Amino acid sequence: MSEKIIPAAPAARAENAQSAQAITHLLRRLHFYIGLFIGPFIFVAALTGTLYVLTPQLENQLYAQQLYTSASGEDRPLSQQVASAIKHMGAEAHIVAVRPAPAAGATTRVMFRGANAGPSETHAVFIDPVTLEIRGELTAYGTSGILPFRTWLDYLHRNLLLGDVGRNYSELAASWLWIAALGGMALWATSRTPRRRVATQRASRTARFLRQRHWHTTLGLVLLAGLLFFSATGLTWSNWAGNNISQMRAHFGWLTPAVNTQLDGAQPAMPVDEHAEHHGDHKAMMTHHAEHEPLSPAQFDAVLAAARAANIDAGKVEIRPAYHADKAWVVSEIDGRWPTQVDAVAVNPHNFQVTDKVEFASFGLLAKLTRWGIDAHMGVLFGLANQLVLALFGIGLCLMVVLGYRMWWLRRPAIHQQASPADTLIYGWRKLSLSGRFLLSVLVIALAFSLPLMGISLLLFLLIDYVRWKRSLNA
Repeated sequence: MSEKIIPAAPAARAENAQSAQAITHLLRRLHFYIGLFIGPFIFVAALTGTLYVLTPQLENQLYAQQLYTSASGEDRPLSQQVASAIKHMGAEAHIVAVRPAPAAGATTRVMFRGANAGPSETHAVFIDPVTLEIRGELTAYGTSGILPFRTWLDYLHRNLLLGDVGRNYSELAASWLWIAALGGMALWATSRTPRRRVATQRASRTARFLRQRHWHTTLGLVLLAGLLFFSATGLTWSNWAGNNISQMRAHFGWLTPAVNTQLDGAQPAMPVDEHAEHHGDHKAMMTHHAEHEPLSPAQFDAVLAAARAANIDAGKVEIRPAYHADKAWVVSEIDGRWPTQVDAVAVNPHNFQVTDKVEFASFGLLAKLTRWGIDAHMGVLFGLANQLVLALFGIGLCLMVVLGYRMWWLRRPAIHQQASPADTLIYGWRKLSLSGRFLLSVLVIALAFSLPLMGISLLLFLLIDYVRWKRSLNA
């Protein structure tokens, strides 16, 4: 027996059609608000990020005196290089870390705690490993070890040189970027303009608008994956949303494993937040202020040899001494290029035995993806190709914002034109069914708690819309 298919009632079909139209209206209006109010923040973030990823080679040229040496011959022991830096800085100077010369012609970097250093900053002394000559001193920043020029660009990209308050701009951009991208794709899918219509209209303002929208949409679709990627990775670096993401990762055990530096075994290793330096966490860059054991330069030779014997074989490594008798030294690989080399070992500075080891190969999938995401976002993972792709993406995103403003200018209302109630989010909300309002409310509240700056700015959008809606009704 075949079942008889009963068509949906006309009223139900009409309600579904109205809900679909309401959702499209909400998406279009929200996309407009994101472009109008958040667009400048997205533009600045894209522009400054592009400048940052294009400048590693320029920074190497600016600081060639400190970074490189033309001396030829056999490298002196690392202990002698460290001793030379200590002699230059004074016996009271505190060594934070040492980065041996990664290749022939490069200098060794001995990093001290700076008197006026900012979060994650150190005072780096550059040593010629062959002649022990002091090649210079510069402030270095973070695990990346960038120098003053790119540190300035990094701060410009992250907080507009305004400190913690300025970080809100980049978080606001990252919070809305993925919504703008997915919303724009949905609008394209539901309201595509036939290309023939664009081609046949040549001189009118409408034709110019359609051409601008065509290129804006095309760029958005081409850059869609990148928009989502940079929104996600940018949020992990942010302040409010970033803290929520870190708490979630910690709750589910998705943080990056770290070596256990406790020699008596009483304290387990604490997982690492890869964004600590970008959250302003200075702990990793500081030595202990309490009384500590004096360091011997000879320890650096023995600790590095123990790490090399434990297969810490990357050219770029960092040695972090411990200043307490019950703490191990840490030797870490710091090469974020593909294939990633970020293994680390803890070494007992008394008998030079490896006490713990963490290998990138043993990281969980989420920890690996986080590591790769960070390095790709910074233009490191795939070297020059990575830089060029990010630069093209950044330029494309800037162009998208400009095209969006051009579209708004072509469709701008006249100065004395009366606002329509339909040009508001409130109008679309009222057209939704009760179930649609409930589901949308749950989604918005969840996102607002997860992405606080998005929630606050959305409230401002709604306040603006409510005022416009009431005025249009009273007109």
